[in-house]
Amino acid sequence: MPVAEMDFEIDPAIKARLHALVDASDTGYAGNNVELRMNLAGFAKKAWNWELDPEQISTCGDVGVGMVEVGRAVTKPGEKVMINTPVYLNMRNWADRLNLEVVDAQMHKDGMHYTLDFDAIEAGYKSGVKAHFLCNPHNPTGTVFTKEELSRLADLAKKYGVMVLSDEIHAPITYEKGAFVPFLSVSETAREVGICVTSASKAWNLAGLKCAQIITQHEKTKAIIDAMPMGVRFGASHFGVHAGAVAFTCTDWLEGALKTLDRNRKLLASLLAEKLPQVHYRIPDCSYLAWLDVTELGLGDDPSKTIFEQGKLYVNSGILFGPQSANFVRMNFGTSAEIITEGVNRLAKAAQK
Repeated sequence: MPVAEMDFEIDPAIKARLHALVDASDTGYAGNNVELRMNLAGFAKKAWNWELDPEQISTCGDVGVGMVEVGRAVTKPGEKVMINTPVYLNMRNWADRLNLEVVDAQMHKDGMHYTLDFDAIEAGYKSGVKAHFLCNPHNPTGTVFTKEELSRLADLAKKYGVMVLSDEIHAPITYEKGAFVPFLSVSETAREVGICVTSASKAWNLAGLKCAQIITQHEKTKAIIDAMPMGVRFGASHFGVHAGAVAFTCTDWLEGALKTLDRNRKLLASLLAEKLPQVHYRIPDCSYLAWLDVTELGLGDDPSKTIFEQGKLYVNSGILFGPQSANFVRMNFGTSAEIITEGVNRLAKAAQK
């Protein structure tokens, strides 16, 4: 239960589009992506009342590619990039690929609720940070940042000359309607200092089709994207472009998935309370990823290894998300109630040995 993809059937409309492409032997390069850009703009307006200009949306192979290539465009090797651990493990890998020095402004932890630590962020910005890899909403902690928090972040970024690269891949999987706030939507300052990279891949289960979007809302940031190598903009797959275009219209499917995931996140809480009350878990506000504090189970230096060896359950090791999280694991609940129940049973089995 580690990898961030769901065990759900994809929307029939997406299947139909993919089948039609194959039936027509249309398996070449991705062409004009107007439909994708228009449908993303329509979804953003409906979901978040966020007005996008389709001309300021471009494509790339996936969010990782987009974050690295935008990072390459706004930094030089040896400069500093900020992350906020515990955070998606590849953010540190992206920094390594760019030969950037990582400045970690760790999330503030109150019980199991994590928020941005603005004192740490400002101290990092003052030290010469050039770019900030922001995970919005936040993986693995399940935090959804408020408009006020993001506005404050944008103001600090402008003050210290930082470019915020906002990874918003989990944005559609937010449980409270209207809770998610796109970084670029919060202010003119955010639009000046921010670039968004996102995709339909997590919310509609399309990761393997390889298509993400880079969004700007300011002429300065648009110029940065326009100057990137052509290979970045044309790196998305043909199937990914078509699947993403259809996905952003599949709101009924998404609503159904969210209802299932909502039941699942609460089921996990109930099972843990019953079988493993020593495990600390805050029901996440977004995504289908549970962040579990297993310290009290006493499973050694790497609990994920013990859980796998003794319980035959595969989860992500917390240490991958930040040095302060060695006694945490991340578990995917984007699956069936039966598998979630079995997963908790296996975790309990590991704890008993």
